[in-house]
Amino acid sequence: MSVPAGLFYSKEHEWVKVEGNKAYIGITEFAQNELGDIVFVELPEVNDTIAAGDVFGNVESVKTVSDLYAPVSGTVIEINEALADSPELVNESPYEDAWMIAIELEDASQLDALLDAAGYEAVIAE
Repeated sequence: MSVPAGLFYSKEHEWVKVEGNKAYIGITEFAQNELGDIVFVELPEVNDTIAAGDVFGNVESVKTVSDLYAPVSGTVIEINEALADSPELVNESPYEDAWMIAIELEDASQLDALLDAAGYEAVIAE
């Protein structure tokens, strides 16, 4: 199970990649593996404001529908349009091609509440 270093992780199985004041958010390999084959991804609109802990969309798999929780607060500045036509990217490339949204970080100190790779590995090992 891949848990790349250099990303931030939530206990709800989202990851965050920070580039300056921009944060890319997706779900982890562990999460997509638990969900099974992803068939649909519902995401917010550009310019929507999301708050840490809020549901910002959902992922539908052959097994279930699972909410996506915002690990940090901010304004959506980009959505991954490729997921509309190819939701299976979440299964194939959860950390690269299947980022879900990019937000302008509202408060970078919120990253301090998230886990590093070792912390997240401990959570999924439980």
